[in-house]
Amino acid sequence: MKNRKFTLVLLLSAVTTFFVSCSDDDVETVTVTETVVETETVEVDSSMPVGDLTVSLSGNLVAESGTPTQGLVELGVDTESSYFVHFGDDFTTELGTGTVGIFFSTSDTFMADPANGNPDLMLIGNVAGNGEMFIKLDAMPDAKYTHIILWCATANIPFGNVALN
Repeated sequence: MKNRKFTLVLLLSAVTTFFVSCSDDDVETVTVTETVVETETVEVDSSMPVGDLTVSLSGNLVAESGTPTQGLVELGVDTESSYFVHFGDDFTTELGTGTVGIFFSTSDTFMADPANGNPDLMLIGNVAGNGEMFIKLDAMPDAKYTHIILWCATANIPFGNVALN
């Protein structure tokens, strides 16, 4: 019987220890707060003017070499002082022969002079398609550039030019 009493006391001690050690008094309450931050990516097209484009020079393209080149071309500055060449929504040219380069020029004639660094020409971009197009410039071009020429290097012919007035 002594063994039974001892076993019972041992069992009660173990149960008491278990309940005391696992009681809610010893539990630490942790609150997890989740903050969800939603970000929206806004893509800024730096090739487009910001605000209004104030036009300083403009002209209409003259077709050359039998191409259907036509449309209004403007040189201007936006509200953040960035310079742009703007081809109007009426702009069209030949697109099936390869890359058509867009050059500032000192005349209406494409006069390549690669040995001297082409002082009378300055490449500013390529025709991306018909319709409205903007070309962002690093700065206002020198006053010596009075024209824009569309030049097809593949065919080695001009597609059109415009005098900027």
